[in-house]
Amino acid sequence: MKSIPISFVDLLTIIYVMVDDWHQETQPAGSKRRGVEAVFSDSEVITLMLAHDYLPYPGETQFLGHIRANYLGLFPKLLDQPQYNRRSRGLRAKVEGFRQRLVKELIKDTPESELDLLLDTKPIPVVGYKRNKNGSDFLNSAGYGVCVSRKLKYFGYKLVALTTLEGLPLVYDLVPANTDERVAAETVLMQVAGADIFGDKGFIGEFWQADMLSETDNRIWTPKRVNQSKQNSPEFDRWLSGVRERIEGAFHEVQNTGRHLEHLIAKTVVGLVSRIVAKMASHALRTWLRRFLDIDVLTFSIAKAH
Repeated sequence: MKSIPISFVDLLTIIYVMVDDWHQETQPAGSKRRGVEAVFSDSEVITLMLAHDYLPYPGETQFLGHIRANYLGLFPKLLDQPQYNRRSRGLRAKVEGFRQRLVKELIKDTPESELDLLLDTKPIPVVGYKRNKNGSDFLNSAGYGVCVSRKLKYFGYKLVALTTLEGLPLVYDLVPANTDERVAAETVLMQVAGADIFGDKGFIGEFWQADMLSETDNRIWTPKRVNQSKQNSPEFDRWLSGVRERIEGAFHEVQNTGRHLEHLIAKTVVGLVSRIVAKMASHALRTWLRRFLDIDVLTFSIAKAH
């Protein structure tokens, strides 16, 4: 295999066509907005929301400045940052819908009952641990938490996700940082059924695992504590240890492409949610482009056979 470069203009065009086709297809009949039609379309806003993580700009101001300086021909009616921020927040449900469409296409050949999934949580700090929270929009929904593996104390949320073994998030949710790991997991476990799900020691609990099996038909596999009566075989524990590395790799790939999950520069809960939705959707799009079009957005190249 060899690769040829792809320009950001071409990449933006491909994304826009995909988004606009999907948007037109899913737009309910008679749903056209009343009043003056927006000069900057929803498809254009969503395209930029998805493409943001393919360039090294942490904030919207820098990203939009780059687009305005270099690609205004593609977006002649480009919004200013406050307008863009408001529109993107309002479109977060549509962006999630687009992500779900991509995920369905990526796993369509694998029956849900045959899925092997990884379960884990990720800290999402929003305000400095010791900083005064009065007046913060996060005060009544975030919480104080600890990430044991990193010895990190923080104020914010946990991102809990179920991903494929290849690192594609299927479902995810945001919960306060002080939420018990197993309680946090229930919000995503209820959205799949009949899967084998592998997690770490935070999801140990024979009675809880039995309850989840009864309620969702999902089989949850974790390491065992030394005092538990039933132990895994040494071979299984070795295999599970290898799977754990995949879990870490899955979150590492989502976190370290584009904007960092722990530094999303949001001042409100809705703003944070919008950024996480866009980031998870851009990750799914990156996987889709690589799978079906051989486009690698990390290197801006297309793989071609010799």
